[in-house]
Amino acid sequence: MAMLGKKLLFGLLTVNLLAGCAGKSYVVLLENPDGGTGKVVVKGRQGEQVIDQAGHGAALDGSGKAAAVPAATIEKDFASAIAARPLLPERFQLYFESGGTRLTPASLALLPTIIEAAARRPAVDVSVIGHSDTVGPAEANRTLALQRAQSIADLIRARGLKVHALSIESHGESNLLVPTRDEVAEPRNRRVEISLR
Repeated sequence: MAMLGKKLLFGLLTVNLLAGCAGKSYVVLLENPDGGTGKVVVKGRQGEQVIDQAGHGAALDGSGKAAAVPAATIEKDFASAIAARPLLPERFQLYFESGGTRLTPASLALLPTIIEAAARRPAVDVSVIGHSDTVGPAEANRTLALQRAQSIADLIRARGLKVHALSIESHGESNLLVPTRDEVAEPRNRRVEISLR
């Protein structure tokens, strides 16, 4: 239900019409960030209208047909609602050299992007989950994955970001990105997942 609410927040806006149908409130369906568009049924005193195209709207009282709303009108009428939308969660994966907490060069290069993404949020919630491949004992891999997660959390803290909450977990070798047998050195399993909310 919470996910549906978030999607509707991005796709559904209501406001008082200032021009044309003065005094009437209306609903506009916007495209979701993933490019999809849902469907909204507007039921009012004067009827029922279905909106199933991005940029189309209908009066809240159900009168008239759903119709395209000019982009400039949407921007003007819904500016404050659009500005108030929360940022969508962002997810990143960083990969490590075998047996330690040293990032691969490509992952090291991704760190500034992650820090910038976190800095765009007024008070970011950060989740850092460490993982390992299946080389070595499971308990040692759990510890190594936690060390990896901790090292990334320390880097985030060191940047002085306004962090509202920071959670650090270890999944060790129990949540493999690439399923393998035991004792397989799979580079994509040696990772930390970062989620910014």
